[in-house]
Amino acid sequence: MEWFEAVILGLIQGLTEFLPVSSSGHLEIGKHLLGIETSDDLLFTTMVHAATVLSTIVVFRKQIWDLLKGFFCGLKGVKAEKSEGGKLTLVCNDQTDYLLKIMVSIIPVFVVGMFFKDQVESLFGSITVVGFALVMTAVLLFFSDYASRPGRKSIFPENNSRNGISYWQAFVVGLGQALAVVPGLSRSGTTISTGLICGVRREVMAQFSFLMVLIPILGESFLEVVGGEFGASSVGATALILGFVSAFLSGLLACKVMIALVKKAKLSWFALYCLLAAAAIFIFA
Repeated sequence: MEWFEAVILGLIQGLTEFLPVSSSGHLEIGKHLLGIETSDDLLFTTMVHAATVLSTIVVFRKQIWDLLKGFFCGLKGVKAEKSEGGKLTLVCNDQTDYLLKIMVSIIPVFVVGMFFKDQVESLFGSITVVGFALVMTAVLLFFSDYASRPGRKSIFPENNSRNGISYWQAFVVGLGQALAVVPGLSRSGTTISTGLICGVRREVMAQFSFLMVLIPILGESFLEVVGGEFGASSVGATALILGFVSAFLSGLLACKVMIALVKKAKLSWFALYCLLAAAAIFIFA
């Protein structure tokens, strides 16, 4: 991989990470268009994902700091109590409750990463897989837009949970994130759609979706580094560094704009884009 190709792919990652159109799928499309053969080398993909996660941390630094501070300050007061109806309830502050829900949401993707990593890696490098996954993303986005439109009665009870999301909803959204390891199946699109279908408000789901990915991606990046994957990589150190910087800077610039867009725009427009991208793959690739 040449340095300018790494910069281009980094830009693609940074600009698409915060949209429900699959950044990993667009990376595969970019590699295909540039003629880059890296199907057996996921280190570059992991590094540019880590770069956009770092840009997310920078943008959400105040919220993350408040969450961490509140979480550790509130750990001593965490306890389980039975309500009058006999239901077991977790008593804790809002920050601790929110972070515990994020922990619950990452359980499914942790299981996939631990036990199905080889199967997931085998899916990368196939542009056909990306095409079919983009169609699945479009279907999810269309359905969630329909299910969450104003005035439509939800099949789920009214959500009165703290922080706007319950523990079971966090787990279901985590299942969506675990499925989205497939390139072309948008992580943000899948998690936001899953949350909306389950009755979570869009403004709540947008932030939760971006924060819940921090631990899995940073953890995977750390394991790649300490596991010596740099030495085994077919991508040179210069390309890795330039790709990382490119993804970080473009992600930093795009993050706030894209998140605001996702909160307000109809997901159907993104679904239409995914269908067009999938059609282009099937016709030309």
